Amino acid sequence: MEGQDYMPGTASLLEEIDKKILVVLRDGRTLIGFLRSVDQFANLVLHRTIERIYVGKQYGDIPRGIFVVRGENVELLGEIDLKNEGNLPLEEVSVENILQAQRLEQQKKQDEQKKQYKKLLERGLQPHAERTADEFT
Repeated sequence: MEGQDYMPGTASLLEEIDKKILVVLRDGRTLIGFLRSVDQFANLVLHRTIERIYVGKQYGDIPRGIFVVRGENVELLGEIDLKNEGNLPLEEVSVENILQAQRLEQQKKQDEQKKQYKKLLERGLQPHAERTADEFT
């Protein structure tokens, strides 16, 4: 970064204040909002926040307002390119539709997991020590 002063750690986030950012949390949620504040622990305050849910080639936005994010929960953070923000190769759908699609996707994953665990049990293998066999029957 020749010619620019680089600020290490969370200090570099100060450059992102008042910019629209995307934050991916450890639990998999995606938030988009305007960064209003950050501290030495990378705790964030987002304003006009939406939670964006992706399922396949569709997405839906849930308005969340002001959102405080604990720094240790941030997995990824980046600035939104405002020029290309509307050029997503995805279809925006209603909140109700995206939540229904998300529920169906989660149910499908759970069903597939149960089938895998059952096959392992049939072969005499223990899928996970913390789970009990009757959960998969």
